[in-house]
Amino acid sequence: MQQRHKARNLIHTVLLVGGSLLLLIACAWLMMGGLGVIWALLIGGGSLIAAGRVSPHMVLQMYRGRRLHPSEAPELNGLMRELTARADLPAVPDLYYVASRNMNAFAVGRPENAAIAVTDGLLRGLDLRQLAGVLAHEISHIRNGDLRVMAIADIVSRLTSAMAFTGFLLLIVYSPVMMVSGQAVPVNGILLLMASPTISSLLQLALSRAREYEADLDAAGLTGDPEGLASALVTLERKQGALWERILMPGQRIPDPSILRSHPKTEDRVARLLSLRPEREPVRVPGRRPRMPIYFIPAVRPPRFHRTGVWY
Repeated sequence: MQQRHKARNLIHTVLLVGGSLLLLIACAWLMMGGLGVIWALLIGGGSLIAAGRVSPHMVLQMYRGRRLHPSEAPELNGLMRELTARADLPAVPDLYYVASRNMNAFAVGRPENAAIAVTDGLLRGLDLRQLAGVLAHEISHIRNGDLRVMAIADIVSRLTSAMAFTGFLLLIVYSPVMMVSGQAVPVNGILLLMASPTISSLLQLALSRAREYEADLDAAGLTGDPEGLASALVTLERKQGALWERILMPGQRIPDPSILRSHPKTEDRVARLLSLRPEREPVRVPGRRPRMPIYFIPAVRPPRFHRTGVWY
């Protein structure tokens, strides 16, 4: 069962990344022909190399994250060491604390130099068994190279949108010349440029959903406890729900299923997890919340967006 899920997710990833690249190449070809394709690939490759050199600690400074010393969170750091050993990563990712009441966790960096951030709301809302599943999910993203895959998708999407915008500007400038000279208007090219940003964004969202499924399956394999992560997902859905949907569409929820989701439906993720059989000895953790230092005051303020990042 798990091998079939993993094979399906791999095929989806290859098709989605390939489709995004083909869309970018088509837009670049419409703009400047073969030279445009070369420039698009060079810019994309350079952007990816530059993004890979950014320190994860620099990224987390934008979120006002602070590193959790082992003496402050011995249970969580112990979990990180055990899960990293099970994942066979070259180094234990640093654990960071973000003073946000939102329940969230995310990973940044490369396998040899990575960090995982957890929010105050997550630490106060989940028990250690559930947190083990969430941390394993983020470690799976790091091990599987999902951060690089999503970086590629993001760069391709941005380049595609830039190509479409530039194409429209050139069309506005040269339309009078084309009309005077009697040249045919490239209707197909115009339609492709109009649709390419939307198509690229939808492909990026679909890729994100595929990688989330893969990370769920690998996390269950790392912890040996699919029910722990399933319980965490149910708790997150119950306590917080799709916060970003409420921000984008206040007063209503995006209907399920929807191609506008960056994550699969919680019900589908839980069903897949509960269909798995544990393949190893589960991680042994107490069924209670982690001990927090007394000077960690519960976060009550919503995030504030500044030009230098997100502040809490």
